[in-house]
Amino acid sequence: MKPIPASTSVEYPDSAWFPLVPWIFVVLWSGGFACAKIGLLYAEPLTFLALRYLILVGILGLAFLVMRPPMPTTRRAWIDQIIVGFLIQGLYFILTYFAFIQGVSAGTFGVIVSLQPIIVGCFAARAVSENVSSRQWIGLLIGLAGAILTISASSTFEHNSILGLILSVGALFGMTAGTLYEKRYGVPQHPITANFIQYAVGFGLCAPCAFAFETLRVEFTTPFIAAMAYLVIANSIISITLLLAMIRKGEVARVSSLFFLVPPTAALGAWILMGEKMPNLAWVGMAIAGIGVAMAGGASWRGQAKR
Repeated sequence: MKPIPASTSVEYPDSAWFPLVPWIFVVLWSGGFACAKIGLLYAEPLTFLALRYLILVGILGLAFLVMRPPMPTTRRAWIDQIIVGFLIQGLYFILTYFAFIQGVSAGTFGVIVSLQPIIVGCFAARAVSENVSSRQWIGLLIGLAGAILTISASSTFEHNSILGLILSVGALFGMTAGTLYEKRYGVPQHPITANFIQYAVGFGLCAPCAFAFETLRVEFTTPFIAAMAYLVIANSIISITLLLAMIRKGEVARVSSLFFLVPPTAALGAWILMGEKMPNLAWVGMAIAGIGVAMAGGASWRGQAKR
């Protein structure tokens, strides 16, 4: 296959179906929480992440050799991709996995991560020159209330270690900083190029630490293999590509408001796949979160499709 010219503009999801992208992202991203907890039953956190990134680098490396997309053309473009990779693939995922190891429940972690849209809204005007309207602020607050209501109704908030909570907050800021940085400084790259660089950064961070501090234990059970396959294909390749696409095409505060739907959707998936109870109040919370997201950014996805 001929290489993609360096001058080719990067086009993310086609406008005809772009309005579906946020909902595809929410469903695929939400499933990663349960799969991560399953995988951590059979491997240590850094070893698990290093293996995940190694598989991703291998898959994307083959895709790169076949499609030969353009690489970043400037030193600054390389640095930007490395920083985003460090913040999202490094800081966010490493701290998330260690928070789970420290005993933080998925429900508690979900509520903490749901604060991301509020933080993004506070910094959006200064960091990426975006103004958050009164309607968006109301939507963000409604979405937060719905997410908290869903998780509090469907989860047991057991006592968590202070370290685990600190790690959760660190993960929250890692994802938030990566989102803002990508919007302000990131130069659009081909999805294969961007993902390859960022996952290589993740592997470069996790592999040496796994060798230094862990036993490299991995039990290749059927649940582990299934969880890894989902995390590699659905959660990493597809979800991260869609997230970067939305950041490039949409206002960052509206994109971040989608994270309010992640905890409720994760709870719904756990109910379907693992039989975890979903109280009536949790369904109410999901509906409220959906209304909040619609107010904060629903109209913008339709507007993006018309551009």
